Amino acid sequence: MGIAVAESHILAAQDSLDVRLLQALEIDGRAPFSKIAAVLGVSDQTVARRYRRLVSDGSLRVVAVRDHEKLGHDQWMLRLRCAPDGAEAIAAALARRPDTAWIGLTSGGTEVVCCTRPRTRTDQDDLLLGKLPRTPHIIDIHAQQVLHRFFGGPDGWLMKHGPLTGAESAALSPATTSGPSAVGADGRPRIEPEDEPLVAALEEDGRATYPELQRATGRSESAVKRRLGALLASGAIYIDIEYANTLIDLHVGAMLWITTAPRALDSVGRALASHAEIAHASAVAGPSNIMATAVTRDIPALYAYLSGKLGRLDGVQHVESAPFMRRVKQLTYRPHLR
Repeated sequence: MGIAVAESHILAAQDSLDVRLLQALEIDGRAPFSKIAAVLGVSDQTVARRYRRLVSDGSLRVVAVRDHEKLGHDQWMLRLRCAPDGAEAIAAALARRPDTAWIGLTSGGTEVVCCTRPRTRTDQDDLLLGKLPRTPHIIDIHAQQVLHRFFGGPDGWLMKHGPLTGAESAALSPATTSGPSAVGADGRPRIEPEDEPLVAALEEDGRATYPELQRATGRSESAVKRRLGALLASGAIYIDIEYANTLIDLHVGAMLWITTAPRALDSVGRALASHAEIAHASAVAGPSNIMATAVTRDIPALYAYLSGKLGRLDGVQHVESAPFMRRVKQLTYRPHLR
């Protein structure tokens, strides 16, 4: 989910209705305002007004995301060491690409961290072996393939630790659907070529109405409903939210590159997934074998996490941390979402 993650007590200090609305949308980004309002105990108009305000001031977006792990697509985490005068331009150029996400400037502005999900092997080779090595101001490139996700993607921090009760969360959970499958012969979820206009419309606006999706796809409204239900049920796509960290008063984020003993890789990854400070954690190939994103209230809180909860995990041999100076891209390129 969005990089916005923090300890539960921080949420109490913020506008509770905004945070409750965020969690409701995290649970079901396409839930009708009337359903959200009934669970939150406010009027439909209040929910609609809050949502539109957050969207209009650039603090919130609801978008569809392809689950590349479930789809079986390659994903890479890039660390690009740059000359200081080139890092921002390189990050901005990467952010404009449709196959990138989670781009940030770290290490005093001399390193760009980026997740890339090339659609084809040709695209992958063109970026990793062609464009990046020839880019001026890039001094060094580390590319680590993502092997397994422990936490992140359709799992979100607010869903784990947010202000809604278990009963409220259950009431907001979308109903499971039955019907035509979006799973291929290999058992994996599959997005067919004819699904692309539907997915593209939802990547732009995850709450697009069925009449809007009908116009975007040329399909009947009933066909759109069935196919969207199949894509969501299979896990090929999910509806996610990206939001400004200021909504829950967050100030410090850091990339963590963790080395574990091979036998401890899975246990450390699963433990990280349970930590409130962790927004994302994946096993990766390379010098370190876990990549994670930690977000805390301030630098002392980050230190406490590194030296305490993380440092005490059995099997952790080495941790390299790189605080973010600036976030350039979450799921979509919106420079004002910082």
